[in-house]
Amino acid sequence: MNESDKVRIDKWLWAARFFKTRSMATEAIDGGHVHLNGDRIKPARTVKMGDMLRIHTQHGDFEVQVRMLSDKRGPAEQARLLYEETAESIEKRTR
Repeated sequence: MNESDKVRIDKWLWAARFFKTRSMATEAIDGGHVHLNGDRIKPARTVKMGDMLRIHTQHGDFEVQVRMLSDKRGPAEQARLLYEETAESIEKRTR
């Protein structure tokens, strides 16, 4: 995908493997567990490279910057290339 492509946030969260299913990602967004650039959002909102996301999952809280766009789920190694987690987020989760 190139920079001009748009990806729905629920599809991106699923492709980045933050949630097992797209419906779980949608529920998390509707429940206020995902914030895009500090704002509460809806599942149809598009994400672009450089956006900052705060994501609350059962595995912990993440603060990540979107590095690449994808609406296809692939292996975990590929999913990790879609985002970069902030140093503060890593430190909070390791405690």
